[in-house]
Amino acid sequence: MSEVVLAGMWGLVAGSALLLGAVVGYGVRVPQWLVASVMAFGAGVLISAVSFELVGEAYEQAGLGPAVAGTIGGAVAFTAGNAWLAYRGARNRKRSGHVRSQPSESEQEGSGLALALGALLDGVPESAVIGVSLLDGGAVSLVTVVAVFISNVPEGLSSSAGMRAAGRGRGYVFGVWGAIAAASTAAAVLGYAVVGGFPDAVVAGVTAVAAGAILAMIADTMIPEAFERAHLAIGLILVSGFLVSFALSHA
Repeated sequence: MSEVVLAGMWGLVAGSALLLGAVVGYGVRVPQWLVASVMAFGAGVLISAVSFELVGEAYEQAGLGPAVAGTIGGAVAFTAGNAWLAYRGARNRKRSGHVRSQPSESEQEGSGLALALGALLDGVPESAVIGVSLLDGGAVSLVTVVAVFISNVPEGLSSSAGMRAAGRGRGYVFGVWGAIAAASTAAAVLGYAVVGGFPDAVVAGVTAVAAGAILAMIADTMIPEAFERAHLAIGLILVSGFLVSFALSHA
């Protein structure tokens, strides 16, 4: 099997978790404390993967400068895109509760498209680094795939529950997450095919950019949802997710 096909396959595996979470979140009324707990665990998993698999890899490939510059650049790019989408109704796209919930289309015209673009903004950097990870010896970073998959389930779950609460139909919700799963596949393929011909310093920079975007996404969308319905164990759950990913990266 060619490595381009492998990149697409692993991107689809990770992206399909969004659709899985959406099915559960839309069809089942999951308790808010459980949504918060799963989101906190997913945030911990991603923080660890970003630290040890992405920023660490970028540093080893090209040194401190490209790793820092890329990470800052990714965070700035995500924040700018997120601010633009927030103004158009996608600020609370991962929120599932009734407090500060997503607006309906009647409340803010164009918010449905903004929500879809926001989901794309969140998902593409994660999938792109899956494809990039294949460049290192031809084997995908299993830790990255597992981290993205685990974090995508609560993302899809929480966001689809919020979409349902805002009055959006089943076709819209599953259409959005199905499209994002397909985009995740394409992003993984492009991450491998496009970045593959570049020097190591550029690959490191791209990896760091994705890391910065993911870190900004965690802080801006995942952690607020986790702590909105906070209970005393939320911090412990986040640390548990971090340690699970850390253990996988050092297994």
